[in-house]
Amino acid sequence: MNTNQTTRREFIKTSAAVGAAFPAILSAAPNTNTLRIGLIGCGGRGTGAAMQALTADSNVELAAMGDLFEGPLKKSLELLRQKQADKVKVAPEKCFIGFDAYERVIANSDVVLLATPPGFRPQHLKAAVDAGRHAFVEITLGVDAPGVRLAMEAAELAGKKGLGILSGFCWRYSSAHRAVAEQIRKGAIGPIRAIYATYYRGDLSVKFHGEREPGMTDLQWQIRNWYNYSWLSGDVTILLSGGHSVDKMSWWLDDVMPAKAVAIGSRVYENEGNIFDNCFVVYEYANGLRGFLGCRSQPRCHNENADYIVGTRGSCTIGRRAAPFITGGNEWRYEGTKNDMYQTEHDEFFASIRAGKPINDGPRMARTTLMGIMGRMAAYTGQEITWEMALNSKEKLVPDRLDWNTKLELPPLAKPGRTRFL
Repeated sequence: MNTNQTTRREFIKTSAAVGAAFPAILSAAPNTNTLRIGLIGCGGRGTGAAMQALTADSNVELAAMGDLFEGPLKKSLELLRQKQADKVKVAPEKCFIGFDAYERVIANSDVVLLATPPGFRPQHLKAAVDAGRHAFVEITLGVDAPGVRLAMEAAELAGKKGLGILSGFCWRYSSAHRAVAEQIRKGAIGPIRAIYATYYRGDLSVKFHGEREPGMTDLQWQIRNWYNYSWLSGDVTILLSGGHSVDKMSWWLDDVMPAKAVAIGSRVYENEGNIFDNCFVVYEYANGLRGFLGCRSQPRCHNENADYIVGTRGSCTIGRRAAPFITGGNEWRYEGTKNDMYQTEHDEFFASIRAGKPINDGPRMARTTLMGIMGRMAAYTGQEITWEMALNSKEKLVPDRLDWNTKLELPPLAKPGRTRFL
């Protein structure tokens, strides 16, 4: 193997080292300053994250906002002012529009919320960490291996700087799911032998519900309707929806990564763009365990978002009843309260910053993102993809530089068996 390549063992070892570095910063002084929040990407998810961040701490204020388009920013600002008027202190000169808006928001913030389409995520995270900012990072951490490698470097640097990174893979902040993880660690179902995760949902072909205006360029339209384009979403069915499922799969397995993957997938319903609307991935681990991911975004079909965790002494099912439950030798049912995981993650994040012990989800978020990309690669090419192949892939979906004059050549819809692994 090329000595410049990164192996699966080295990647996981490096990621673990970032987490292990936290004791060195536990003695950091508590932070009692007013924390300025900056929002980058003012759509529905960004607005929701801003609301949760403003609710999480009594001494925070929304200081700056940025987006590529003025309309979403204005709408978001108006809504946030209605809900959190005393904490929204965004002056007109702190509303930034354009491809450089993220840099200007970062310059005027202490904590940034990264909620643009994920194709931009690695660049934005790197800029935030370089500037010494804490960051909430909505899923995913990138759409290709070069982006994941850049984000991993940023996560490592964040650990060295004592900066926090909060992952938008939110299920790890669910009380019920945390209880499941605790039962698994206690051995309630025995050693895990297989996992089947589902994310079957309705049609996701439309992100922007407005009409394409006369004179709107292809680039403008793609960014507005970004679900359908691999360079922006990474594949909304496999990587964004499926990403949540593979993050939970990794959680149940103590964040051990699979050795390889095979998959099938296609687009059944005609639509613009170049992503699939269905996929089934089989992840194989070094110990022979299999993880199965089924995801679909098609209308008028069975919908399900569930996890089936099969152990040697029992099975745990999540998502098929009101609460997770275990059958087998140690029957169990979650009877605790249901929390708002979106709020909990921000509550814990800001508390960690205040305590001088900032959460850094960045390393595991990078691994989970790559695991999702690995499944997409297997589905698009029809080939068996190893972890090392995925990690060292040279396929770069996102252009290095973008402005409104950029002309993009959109890759065609993948054809398994014909589309090459790069």
